[in-house]
Amino acid sequence: MEFTRRGAIAVGAGLAAALILPARGAMAAAEDKIAEFTGGAAMGAEGLTLTTPEIAENGNTVPIEVDAPGAQSIMVLAAGNPTPEVAIFHFGPLAGAQRASTRIRLAGTQDVIAIAKMQDGSFVQASNTVKVTIGGCGG
Repeated sequence: MEFTRRGAIAVGAGLAAALILPARGAMAAAEDKIAEFTGGAAMGAEGLTLTTPEIAENGNTVPIEVDAPGAQSIMVLAAGNPTPEVAIFHFGPLAGAQRASTRIRLAGTQDVIAIAKMQDGSFVQASNTVKVTIGGCGG
């Protein structure tokens, strides 16, 4: 079998497409979850604080915290995970604070997105990029 430059380009293009398509599929799944949660409503940027590490040494346990005073519920997504929805926190009228913290698992370097539904029915969004250096689920 003779390996030509044209053949190498074709193989390289096929490999690049194979690597990019799963990431687009995961992002589309995250966008679907956002649309389902918000009903397609516009989102603001003020009133929600998402705290994540800039670099996570291990993708298996990445600490995050969300804080949105006056929120009814907060959804957290990991856009690059095979299943992007991480958690939804609901706050009742007797909640002392609309804040939650947990540890999540990240498949690799990706955006963590938080969306809060406020008491007045509006939505706010915050996102941070977390760089995972080793491990993670599937990565």
